[in-house]
Amino acid sequence: MSRISQLQLEQVKKCSATFVLAVNDTMNVINGKWKLPIVGSLLFGKKRFKELERDIPKITPRMLSKELKDLEMNGIVTRTVYDSIPVTVEYELTKSGESFKRVLDVMVEWGLQHRKSAMGNMK
Repeated sequence: MSRISQLQLEQVKKCSATFVLAVNDTMNVINGKWKLPIVGSLLFGKKRFKELERDIPKITPRMLSKELKDLEMNGIVTRTVYDSIPVTVEYELTKSGESFKRVLDVMVEWGLQHRKSAMGNMK
C-alpha cells in the first residue's frame, strides 16, 4: 500500500464526499466485532489459529476462521501453510495491516480518555 501524501490527505479532508467514501472503505475492511481484536493480536507477531483463539476471549473457531478469511481477502492478513506433520498454519499482518497500528493506537488513546471522562461524569 503506497503512502498518501499530506497534500492528498488535506485535499480529501476538504471534500466531504471523498472523506466519507474513504471512511466507508476503511469501515468495510474492519467491520464487525472481531476484526480489530484480530489485527490487534497480530500486531504482536505471527500467530497460529489456537494462539489467536486464546488471545481473543469469546470468539468461536468458526467466527475466527471467517474473519481471518475476510482479512486475508482484503489484504490485511497473510496465511502461510507449512508442509509439516501436522500441517502448521500461521497468520501475520501484511504491510497494509501493519500500517493500521497508527489507527489502533489513536483508538486506544481515545478509548482510555473516553472511559476516564465517562466514569468521571457518573460520579
